Amino acid sequence: MYYTRLQVVCSPEFSEILMAEVAEAGFDTFMETERGFEAYVEKNQYTKDKLQEVKEKYSGITPVVFYLDRVEKKNWNEEWEKSYEPILVENKCLIRASFHQPEKTYPYEIIITPKMSFGTGHHQTTYLMIKSQLEMDHTNKVVMDAGTGTGVLAILASKLGASRVEAIDIDEWSILNSKENADLNGCPNISIRQGKLSDLTFEGDFDIILANINKNILLEELHQYVAYLKPGGRLLLSGFYEKDIPDLLTEALRYALQHVQTDVRDNWASLLLAR
Repeated sequence: MYYTRLQVVCSPEFSEILMAEVAEAGFDTFMETERGFEAYVEKNQYTKDKLQEVKEKYSGITPVVFYLDRVEKKNWNEEWEKSYEPILVENKCLIRASFHQPEKTYPYEIIITPKMSFGTGHHQTTYLMIKSQLEMDHTNKVVMDAGTGTGVLAILASKLGASRVEAIDIDEWSILNSKENADLNGCPNISIRQGKLSDLTFEGDFDIILANINKNILLEELHQYVAYLKPGGRLLLSGFYEKDIPDLLTEALRYALQHVQTDVRDNWASLLLAR
């Protein structure tokens, strides 16, 4: 098994937007570097034409270099530990690695050991999701985490009092990693399964559905979220830019979802919707 690695050299102000554009081409794991970032995808499961479009689009705006190669699949801890720092969300939730010693106690603490998985709290969308979750009542709620990555959102849901959490992801390493992290945080009520939402079945509906995925997948799967959401349930979305909000709200309106809240952080956005 190998990964295709895309090394991007760019100016810091273009790093985040290029990550989002590259994600649209199929890359699903990212690591910041001193000169830009690296993006990864299993084998060659990315859209070459889309990636070329991104390169051509931004080459006319800012100096940018793309370099593709292959790397063997490996545990990502060693690389990640070199640059990882704990993240504190709204002074309420500390996300740290096991090798970090917390300086003080916060209401919620999550220990994350990522492999090739997304969701350490560093990305703006993960921060937005956690911030919104902290404001939501999870007590005795049944929660779905679609595209769980490291499992950080599912773990927080459990810590916030959810009775049961169903976490799913299409990536094998995300499944292994999220299970490891759920165990590490003492969350036995999290069930983790591999597969697309359309290929899985669940017992009953959900009070809360969390989905921090890219815009295109959110638009594609929105009708499935609605089908699994209880009347009065909450759907929390992120993984898109502020400029994408109208498209998502238009699609949400098709399914009679109510717009409850919007949050923005460094041009990234989250939406809280209600059925």
